[in-house]
Amino acid sequence: MSNTKAPADPVETPSIDARLVRKLADILKDTGLSEIEVEHAGLKIRVARELTMAPAATTYVQAPQAYAPAAAPTASAAAVEAPAARAGEVVKSPMVGTVYMSPQPGADAFIKVGDTVAAGQTLLIVEAMKTMNPISAPKAGKIVEILVADAQPVEFGEPLVVVE
Repeated sequence: MSNTKAPADPVETPSIDARLVRKLADILKDTGLSEIEVEHAGLKIRVARELTMAPAATTYVQAPQAYAPAAAPTASAAAVEAPAARAGEVVKSPMVGTVYMSPQPGADAFIKVGDTVAAGQTLLIVEAMKTMNPISAPKAGKIVEILVADAQPVEFGEPLVVVE
């Protein structure tokens, strides 16, 4: 029995070309791919490498968190104090995303403080998952305050604009 099992393992091992595996690994390294699979004559070879992007993603996630507490307390403090002191309707973000004050870079802003707006008029855009979502005025009135800056990340429910 040991003769039957022993040849079975060596039969599979010699059919794998170590040079081919090394070449595939070099292709992964050179191209930045995370895995590659080749099939030829019934032999399938899959070479994958461990992604080192997880720490980079963690760093990316931590960077906005480090930024958000610096900016958010100011916005949060203003938002907490503002509803009691402000007359008018606070327009809040319906989603997490990035605020854009104009339809495209370099264009005039949709609104500025003091502008009169009609109900349904676009006040700004919140980009979420590469989709531009216009945020409309809930009522006709005057723009009393703009609480966000262009290209600023916003959270769900974060106050954006006050319309009186």
